[in-house]
Amino acid sequence: MIAMKHGHAVFDYCLITKRPQGFNVAIGVDVGHGLILEIVMTFGLMYVVYATAIDPKRGSIGTIAPLAIAFVVGANVLAGGPFDGACMNPARAFGPALVGWRWHYHWIFWVGPLLGAAIAALLYEYIIVPTDPPHTHTHPHHQPLAPEDY
Repeated sequence: MIAMKHGHAVFDYCLITKRPQGFNVAIGVDVGHGLILEIVMTFGLMYVVYATAIDPKRGSIGTIAPLAIAFVVGANVLAGGPFDGACMNPARAFGPALVGWRWHYHWIFWVGPLLGAAIAALLYEYIIVPTDPPHTHTHPHHQPLAPEDY
């Protein structure tokens, strides 16, 4: 009975004093640098997702999409983890911040990934894979390629 009460007291102490830290920028890392790091990491991740999993012209490279995405996430965690935790996902930052009630610099982990993903989407949609209809100009000796050929 005494051991159970002591165990309960230790549990209460840990529950009250030991809250999750959540995501935060490291000491010596400027807020702007943390924001840019989140933008760049999320841009890289989303660009690989678009290029390997979503692109309608991807061909057989789509089979390596999970591996390519995992490598990019791993590289981002190794490169950005020591500086700001390499969040890359607002939901991943929200849970620990809510449980630990630590909101200092939390906006970085919302703005950075949203901007990075938006830049990757706009770049891929309008520059890499434009949705403009193909030109109707035909060459006298060559037929235009069908969309599934490229």
